[in-house]
Amino acid sequence: MAESPAMGFLRRIFGGSEPDRANSGNAPVSKPADPVDADAAERAYELEIARAEQDRLDDLTQRQLRYADYAWEPPRQGGERRADDGEDPGEGG
Repeated sequence: MAESPAMGFLRRIFGGSEPDRANSGNAPVSKPADPVDADAAERAYELEIARAEQDRLDDLTQRQLRYADYAWEPPRQGGERRADDGEDPGEGG
């Protein structure tokens, strides 16, 4: 029975057995992936991405991104009502 690509991916991630390939003899059976190695590889990749991003951006842009959450925005002035609105809802223009 043919295995879908998604099932093969999930089997490789979770280290499940591959019944079709284990008994066929034409494809070597790989040992399950070590989760510690996968986590270390992912952290190294994320660190590499962060360093590349840091090299790409100048100091000012990095500072702007770092403090974007603390940016002050002035309060909205006025309200929903505009100067050309009448006093009553039925009274317009």
